[in-house]
Amino acid sequence: MVSFNQVILSPRKKKTKRKISSKLQQNPQKRAVCLRVLTISPKKPNSANRRVVKVSLTHSKIKLTAKIIGESHSLQQHSNVLVRGARIRDLIGVSYSCIRGKFDLTPVQNRKTSRSCFGVKKLK
Repeated sequence: MVSFNQVILSPRKKKTKRKISSKLQQNPQKRAVCLRVLTISPKKPNSANRRVVKVSLTHSKIKLTAKIIGESHSLQQHSNVLVRGARIRDLIGVSYSCIRGKFDLTPVQNRKTSRSCFGVKKLK
């Protein structure tokens, strides 16, 4: 237990909360260059190989790991991607994701599921 004199001499510090996208330096998205494209296996109840990419932010040279969302991709080393903060629960150490349809990461072609219901007509 802290005594009264100890509190007076050095007041208690408030805990600072770490933000998920702290490496993006208060920006919603940042441009990055791919260093390596690899797969990671998720935490305990799930089992699959998730596609991730190790990237380096262009302006600050910070390295981080981002998940490639969607079904297939054509990313290689030195590809440009747009990275945003996203919590990926079943991948350890991955708290960013790549945005599809921007720079070298093409949008999902012939998507099997998740078709938008807002103004998109079915093809006949």
